[in-house]
Amino acid sequence: MANFIIIGLCILAGILFRKSKSLPKDAHKGINAWIIYIALPAVSFKYLPHITWTKDLFFPVLAPICVWLFGWLFITLYSCIRSISKSTTGGLKLTSSLSNTSFIGFPLIVAYFSEKELAVAIICDQVTFMLLSTIGIIVAIRSSQNQKLSPKLVLKKVMTFPPLIGCVLALTLPHFINLSSLDPLFEKLAGTVGPLALFSIGLQLKFGGWFSELKHISFALLYKLILAPLIVLVTALVLGMGGMITKITIFEMAMPTLVTAGVVADQYNLNPKLSNLVVGIGILLCFITTGLWWLVLTYSGLV
Repeated sequence: MANFIIIGLCILAGILFRKSKSLPKDAHKGINAWIIYIALPAVSFKYLPHITWTKDLFFPVLAPICVWLFGWLFITLYSCIRSISKSTTGGLKLTSSLSNTSFIGFPLIVAYFSEKELAVAIICDQVTFMLLSTIGIIVAIRSSQNQKLSPKLVLKKVMTFPPLIGCVLALTLPHFINLSSLDPLFEKLAGTVGPLALFSIGLQLKFGGWFSELKHISFALLYKLILAPLIVLVTALVLGMGGMITKITIFEMAMPTLVTAGVVADQYNLNPKLSNLVVGIGILLCFITTGLWWLVLTYSGLV
């Protein structure tokens, strides 16, 4: 219960600071920079070197890819039925197919399970950011009326993405250098992810004009919060998979929209109003839906 109170207070603090205008308009950008450049790489160094790699860890690698593929298909069919614009379709693909595996996922995993399970969550998170940095950027550029697809640009964004760099270094450096003396530092830096990410989300949450976009929002969140984790759950049951790795993976796929996906949609002018509404409303709804998914995972027979 204490973890949920902390989560709520961090988001509420961000909302109150935004309304009071006590912080600069773009204060969340500085906070996000700390998280992306410092805190998330520290999380990789804290957990990844200590993971015992098994074949079961292919599941958290493949699950975000599965969610992306089905989400792309779901929104493509929806856009054909509703005859919506190319830019709106692109925004919906970004905001319905990428999970908030770190900013929301990490605190909720600690709240529902335990901190040690973050090792699995990091794998989901790195794959999700890889998808955003590659296929996601390609979709954004193709859906935009003002951008041209550049392989050089895509490659640059992938190779210079700090969490990805941190992940690669965390997996390789410990084989050559003993970094155990830095573990206390990594632990303290990694501990800033949860509260700062939630505070940043509170600073960015906006809900004005949601009713006019209700149908699009409903379809995007139907997939993101319900169908996406359901697809991964069914896949696990069909393959006869179980255990904590499987549960954490499914739970991560039940997270709301990746905040950065909304940022990318805004950057490429992919109906930014709708994209921000999907992000904001999804975050609020996820506190109900993730509770339901925790019950499903607890009693689903995934021993």
